[in-house]
Amino acid sequence: MKLNLYVLTPKRIIWDCEVKEIILSTNSGQIGVLPNHAPINTAVDMGPLRIRLLDDQWLTAVLWSGFARIVNNEIIILGNDAELGSDIDPEEAQQALEIAEANLSRAEGTKELVEAKLALRRARIRVEAVNWIPPSN
Repeated sequence: MKLNLYVLTPKRIIWDCEVKEIILSTNSGQIGVLPNHAPINTAVDMGPLRIRLLDDQWLTAVLWSGFARIVNNEIIILGNDAELGSDIDPEEAQQALEIAEANLSRAEGTKELVEAKLALRRARIRVEAVNWIPPSN
């Protein structure tokens, strides 16, 4: 059995294909979705999206929040923005993480601190996405 996965952002279609499984970051934690999953509508949190293809290969994308609808073996994710893990340069992601950590340590005032924490969270998610090792089958 398979799932139809659609990942859409205002700018483009990120994903439109059949998959075996996904792992999705929601506001209440990560959820795994397999065929015949119970219907659900959920907010999507910033975080990785793990996608298991029909050939058992795993891919990673990064979602920057949105909403997901899962019903009748169809998953529709409407995201504010997204990146495919394969589009993320590991060295650039690590450098951005180091810069974000340094900026957080220098942040002054509430606004600067909130912005620095958000930048650090985004940088950590991108590094996690490119360094993720899929489970062995």
